[in-house]
Amino acid sequence: MRSSVAELHGVKDVAEQGPSPESTERQHARGKLTVRERLERLFDPGTFREIEQLRRHRSSGFGLEARRPPTDGVVTGWGKVMGRTVFAYAHDFRIFGGSLGEAHAEKIHKVMDLAESAGAPLVGLNDGAGARIQEGVTALAGYGGIFRRIVRSSGVIPQISVILGPCAGGATYAPALTDFVFMVRDTSQMYITGPDVVKAVTGEAVSHDGLGGADVHGSVSGAATIVCDDEEECLEEVRYLLSLLPSNNRELPPPGPADDPPDRRTEALLDLVPPDPKRSYDMRAVIEELVDGGEFFELHSRWAANVVCALARLGGQLTGIVANQPSAMAGVLDIHASEKAARFVQTCDAFNIPLVTLVDVPGFLPGKDQEHGGIIRHGAKLLYAYCNATVPRVQVILRKAYGGAYIVMDSRSIGADLSFAWPTNEIAVMGAEGAANVVFRREIAAAPDPDEARAQRIKEYRQELMHPYYAAERGLVDDVIDPADTRAVLIDALVMLRGKEARLPSRKHGNLPM
Repeated sequence: MRSSVAELHGVKDVAEQGPSPESTERQHARGKLTVRERLERLFDPGTFREIEQLRRHRSSGFGLEARRPPTDGVVTGWGKVMGRTVFAYAHDFRIFGGSLGEAHAEKIHKVMDLAESAGAPLVGLNDGAGARIQEGVTALAGYGGIFRRIVRSSGVIPQISVILGPCAGGATYAPALTDFVFMVRDTSQMYITGPDVVKAVTGEAVSHDGLGGADVHGSVSGAATIVCDDEEECLEEVRYLLSLLPSNNRELPPPGPADDPPDRRTEALLDLVPPDPKRSYDMRAVIEELVDGGEFFELHSRWAANVVCALARLGGQLTGIVANQPSAMAGVLDIHASEKAARFVQTCDAFNIPLVTLVDVPGFLPGKDQEHGGIIRHGAKLLYAYCNATVPRVQVILRKAYGGAYIVMDSRSIGADLSFAWPTNEIAVMGAEGAANVVFRREIAAAPDPDEARAQRIKEYRQELMHPYYAAERGLVDDVIDPADTRAVLIDALVMLRGKEARLPSRKHGNLPM
């Protein structure tokens, strides 16, 4: 027995060390950690339990029969992140470039099935060259099994993709289907077709980073949720996100410390937000003032910056915050902002995270490009997401809320549980100037002094239909509040709504506008 155990330890040591010291040096030279260094940083010390470490592929041909390293290029298992169970799979680029073959895929399928059964989050550390060409269609079928499992677990357990190297071709659809995607500058790339194919087909020369690097996906395509400067920072951010989320859709998010007094007055808001609706300000400063300790986790911070989506705690309770951003495009809703907010609302609803919507929106972005690009269809995604959400929902109107954008930003009419407004709110079909020009166009044109007539009608419209108590008088706003009381009002509302029960009609699923 002792000799057998000694042999076992020797075999496992070989698997853990990887193919060769030279391959490890090459990995480090690329600015990347090895697969086990990554897992050490992701999991609490000494908690990772590997499974199928000794798995080898069974393929032959093209020299594969002579190369059968243990793990087959992927490490799978589970461990603890801040004391809670998390499953993971991680590509080992040193073995077959981290490419996916039949055995490799079956290991990932196994850990995905375990995560779903155990009701625990799944993290994929991606650093692979795609399907293993030498294994042909069986490699492609392996990807199909991964995609099917991601979709089956969607909204059931949190699924996080971390891109730490190349991710090309069909492999990119695995991250695209998950809830959150992390990327690292200079070392992460995602694209369907690489630079060589792009140049061959279109004649366009582009670098790997220029085509699918972290900054491209963080600010242009929106495919990356979080972009980090290095792997250590990235894995620490993944740990932090996992500490916020529930383990599955049957649980509430774990409570946090309630050190920040729930009744703390937010006097700074009186100076942060200008009463003039045409003046800009940074909505993130408002969020920082409202949430516990001023700490929030912003998603897609550089993509569709005209809307802010963030996770934060209010009175220790995790909350999803959707807010228009007046400092970017005046906070207008466009195609990308609608998609970004809709995805975030759906994610929060799936994992029992209540929603707070901070409204300061002039409307939808006008223009031919937006109309031809499908602003109607994309705006409907946000409307659908809010209408379908059953978690507690609280709206706060800070300043302007015009037209259809007011409705879409979780108004009472589409199901918000509570709506509050500041005394600077303006809720109307459109701004007073535009309304006067439409309603009184002929009268203004016929007046002896059109400018004076226009100014008078603008004043009348504002006094009649846009005063801060108009919506409250009609029951569309539950209360007009002192901005300094906003934090206390929100926390009281969320505590009251914590036991909310909402039932949707029996159906297979809705038909979300795509």
